[in-house]
Amino acid sequence: MSKPKDILGILLQLAIAGLAIVFTAYLLPGISVDDFLTGIVIAALLALLNITIKPILIFLTIPITLITLGLFLLVINAFLVILASMIVPGFAVDNFWWALLFSLILSLVNSVFGISLGEGKFY
Repeated sequence: MSKPKDILGILLQLAIAGLAIVFTAYLLPGISVDDFLTGIVIAALLALLNITIKPILIFLTIPITLITLGLFLLVINAFLVILASMIVPGFAVDNFWWALLFSLILSLVNSVFGISLGEGKFY
């Protein structure tokens, strides 16, 4: 069973990831997020997609990932962002390129927020 400290840590990381999503959407004109609560929902969904679907996609695309020296993983990340935009109302992505840029900037913003708070990873 999880400790309350673990649950609070996960909730804090989701809140920070939601803030990072709203901030990243503010920077990019091709991405729109309605509000902070939508950002938290997106963060939770992206975490769930990264845990469940991403490993399957990585396994299925091993040959092309090796040929592209790992750059195809960026395409998988963009696909997951587009999938999240189809599921979450209030989150819109204009096209693949905005999704790719969103995933890159979101990773950077999450890293900066994680370093400033001393956190090791985001869920």
